[in-house]
Amino acid sequence: MNNLFQKVQRLVKWVLPFYLLTLLPLSASATEPQKFSPEKFQADMEAFITKEASLTADEAAKFFPVYREMQHKQRAVWNQMKDLGRNKPADEAACRKAIEKRDQLELEQRRIIQTYHNKFFKVLPASKVYDVIIAESRFHRFAMRNFGRGNRPPQKKQ
Repeated sequence: MNNLFQKVQRLVKWVLPFYLLTLLPLSASATEPQKFSPEKFQADMEAFITKEASLTADEAAKFFPVYREMQHKQRAVWNQMKDLGRNKPADEAACRKAIEKRDQLELEQRRIIQTYHNKFFKVLPASKVYDVIIAESRFHRFAMRNFGRGNRPPQKKQ
């Protein structure tokens, strides 16, 4: 019995490290976070908003082209703001000018949002526009917290 126990010990001593060395890298690569896909993010967000705001297929078909148009305009302004933040200006006057330009761009972002909220009212009832705004906010908060973890967005509270 003691001899059998020693053989099992030797086997475990040599086989277990082999399995660990071969299987751990495989499992680590299998759980590696996926790379960001803008198309998947957009599709997930639209599906989430559709569900959370209880949009019908017809409402979604009318709403999302306008919504994407708003996002496109917002992204253009955001890119300008990002460019401003890349390098700190060399002197006080240039810093002041950069801050003033950023303030103008932030106001432009708000104008875009306000303009498109009014356009949304033409394709959806105000109560659904409200639900869309809340759903979008929830989706973005969730996405920032869980990026790369493969988690699904939270469900609407009933």
